[in-house]
Amino acid sequence: MEKLRIKHINLIKNTSLKFQRYLLEILPWKERLIGIKGSRGVGKTTLLLQYIKKEYKITSSKVLYISLDDLYFSDHTLVEFTETFVQNGGEHLFIDEVHKYKNWSIELKNVYDSYPTLKVVFTGSSLLEILNSRSDLSRRALVYSMQGLSFREFLNFKYSTSFEVVDFNEILKNHTDVAITITKQIKPIKELNVYYKTGYFPFYSDNDVLYFKRLQEIINMIVEVELPMLRNTDVNIVSKIKQLIYIISQSAPFKPNISALANKIKTTRKTLLEYLLYLTDAGVFRMLHKDSFGVSLLQKPEKIFLENTNYIFAIKNSVENKGNIRETFFLNQLTEKHQVTYPEKGDFFVNNKFLFEIGGENKSRKQIYTQENSFIVSDNIEIGYKDKIPLWLFGFLY
Repeated sequence: MEKLRIKHINLIKNTSLKFQRYLLEILPWKERLIGIKGSRGVGKTTLLLQYIKKEYKITSSKVLYISLDDLYFSDHTLVEFTETFVQNGGEHLFIDEVHKYKNWSIELKNVYDSYPTLKVVFTGSSLLEILNSRSDLSRRALVYSMQGLSFREFLNFKYSTSFEVVDFNEILKNHTDVAITITKQIKPIKELNVYYKTGYFPFYSDNDVLYFKRLQEIINMIVEVELPMLRNTDVNIVSKIKQLIYIISQSAPFKPNISALANKIKTTRKTLLEYLLYLTDAGVFRMLHKDSFGVSLLQKPEKIFLENTNYIFAIKNSVENKGNIRETFFLNQLTEKHQVTYPEKGDFFVNNKFLFEIGGENKSRKQIYTQENSFIVSDNIEIGYKDKIPLWLFGFLY
């Protein structure tokens, strides 16, 4: 316990508050049980440490950060540890990497039921299963997903600026005025091209080779460790899943022929759809359906995208596909707060009301000119007019 306290103090002491992620001000930290899930590297650990540093004195006995992959928990249970923590005045417990601890959900449920005054925040993989856990944590925990950096956050991180979130409806109604204000401070087109390649994860780097290597390691960790651990996939099919990722990455946004793709990687249609769903849950893919309600395991997606544009470059597409990069960026930035589906016309249907066609600076309304509430989203323009909106501005939504 004492060693965990020392680790906690050292971590808090070395945590910077200079840049803070969007969830820090959004989460209801005072609730009894909060879960945060997200891909490795999006900043979950830093988020916890920053909140603790902002709200508590560094030596306070009321709060403690622990990681369940610590060797301490190879010989102690979470329940035993929590009892000692509460007996010593503990009130707020922050638990990292819960998915690496066997029976984490059952023990968290016991902690929740046994200590009604204790507040707990826990983090885990994007694959973290709450709704189907045996402990039925779904009735107890508020669970949030954490994405990588938005374009807005990337700018604030890189330049120590303080750009605020822009509401979706504000973009649709007043994008020209908003863009004029922002472009007085930055050159968004130049910066967006950097963000496309190396700006999504907080550990972004000017060294493309090292950054891409780390992204490849994240994907390998998901496929080789987390899928077998959290979805019980057979380690013998790891090569097939990697083959699937590569095939889709080379032609994303991928319009899948499920039967043909299943034959290509020598598996069944049902198993292939399971792989796609797992990789979407894990934050490797994003699947676009015609209807976001009641999406089932056996429902074929209309399009499959990589989760973020940085993955496109890390997996080394043979030919840079501008259309793919633009659409992947738009989908990624919108899905944090909005519902996005596949329309009959255009590229994306948002919140069951707004239709968007994505393209370059010369993109016309030809494909959607008869549609109500429709907009052109153009890359390579700083400022738009009327129903033509700069693509970069949708990076300010979170």
